[in-house]
Amino acid sequence: MKKILIHVLFIAVVVGLGALIGVANIPGAWYQSLAKPPFNPPNWIFGPVWSALYVLIGIAGARTWLAHPASSRMQLWFGQMALNFLWTPAFFGAESTILGLIVIVPLLAAILVFIRASWHRDRISALLFVPYAVWVGFATLLNLSLFVLN
Repeated sequence: MKKILIHVLFIAVVVGLGALIGVANIPGAWYQSLAKPPFNPPNWIFGPVWSALYVLIGIAGARTWLAHPASSRMQLWFGQMALNFLWTPAFFGAESTILGLIVIVPLLAAILVFIRASWHRDRISALLFVPYAVWVGFATLLNLSLFVLN
């Protein structure tokens, strides 16, 4: 029962904070006015994708916590989460493509390091982070493209 509660708590906190930060930093006129690359996805895709990713991130966080709450992998998980939650206010809140880049590049690195650190200790947590890494890799390219185009 304790494992289920920890999983529910991690998922609820990650999804809840992600939603709260998203609502507090809704893309407005500034974002709409930016020149976008041809591969820019429609705005409606971001909410469902991030919601699904946050569930996977929460599960990986709970698994890591249950295995070793004071481990370097747990520190990596919290570090990438802090960067993740910082990106939206940096990009949309500050209306700055360069601040977004300054946050998203280390975020991608932290995700990749978490995958590598988890690969032999908890393959499931590592695999749960793969779609996240792919999406943040794409988001990094998109953020860079927005910076270059604007």
